[in-house]
Amino acid sequence: MGRPEDARVKIPALVHFTRLGYTYMSIKDKKRNIDYDGDTNIFYLQFLSAINRINGKELTLVDVKKIIDELKIRLDNNDLGKSFFKILQSGINGVKLIDFDDIDGTKNDYTVVTELPYENGDDNFRPDIVVLINGMPLSFIEVKRHNNREGILTERNRMEKRFSNKIYRRFVGMTQFTVFSNNNEYDDSDIEPIQGAFYASSSYNRMFFSKFREQREAELKAKMEAIVPQKETFILKDTNLISIKGTPEYVSSLSENSPTNRIITSLYTKERFLFLLRYGICYKTTTNKDGIIEIEKHIMRYPQLFATLAIRDKLREGIRKGVVWHTQGSGKTALAYSNVRFLTDYFSKEEGKIAKFYFTL
Repeated sequence: MGRPEDARVKIPALVHFTRLGYTYMSIKDKKRNIDYDGDTNIFYLQFLSAINRINGKELTLVDVKKIIDELKIRLDNNDLGKSFFKILQSGINGVKLIDFDDIDGTKNDYTVVTELPYENGDDNFRPDIVVLINGMPLSFIEVKRHNNREGILTERNRMEKRFSNKIYRRFVGMTQFTVFSNNNEYDDSDIEPIQGAFYASSSYNRMFFSKFREQREAELKAKMEAIVPQKETFILKDTNLISIKGTPEYVSSLSENSPTNRIITSLYTKERFLFLLRYGICYKTTTNKDGIIEIEKHIMRYPQLFATLAIRDKLREGIRKGVVWHTQGSGKTALAYSNVRFLTDYFSKEEGKIAKFYFTL
């Protein structure tokens, strides 16, 4: 029956993704059919189809392989994927890789796979769940069995070693953020994050784990679909776990309110995922004590995300004045930084205005 976390966490999470409109794809024969690029794990057919839909083009497989070759050059940079991130934002050679306005998913492709090998020579690792947009592996999830309190720290330490390894540089550059969960509720008395569901941006060094506490649950659940039995059965058969169907443990783990499924809903609902990719990630350059320049990648913490969405809501109501109130340590400066980009886009698209910003000390 495999690992305990497969039946209790991973498989229910894969099924939950179908509630959010994602497609589960089997990769059992992908290597044999050469359906993806092993240097980046970009799936050719999903990438090609989505790019043509988004850009109104008729590119060929040869054309997109040339684009992927250009992406590899950018991903080889020692910049934590910053060069690649810029391409995600604005495209390459006039070709957009993501349609950030495609909220309903008619142009973008949303897919999940399991145990996709991240390989370089004899070295490899296989994340439990890889999340693809338009065939690009932009995020992954690692799960541990319920009540495994040391599992989160062990997995973080393991991932930090992998991300610091230069042989995985391209994969690190592709990965925008990761999720780690042992399917427990948070224990706020823990000094180290060892229980619950956490997310973190990729890093060459120490990863900073963030909790997520959803504040707009109703609007996310309103878009959630019912589980389709045929899709659920396909996932169970493909992972050789059809025997768990209907068992009490599995049924309870399917709940949309489990800790793992909650953070999946919060981060990977299509509109939320696109918003995070567009406005929730930034890069910061610092100089360490030895005078060496280092680059850090940051992702919005949940108070910053919900503050930005609240600003958007007030603007849509026609309100043009207000005060954003944050508690100490909740990331006020980071919120201001990310909202420069968000507000610039908002006023440009919604009102045809060029926004100006002033920072006073």
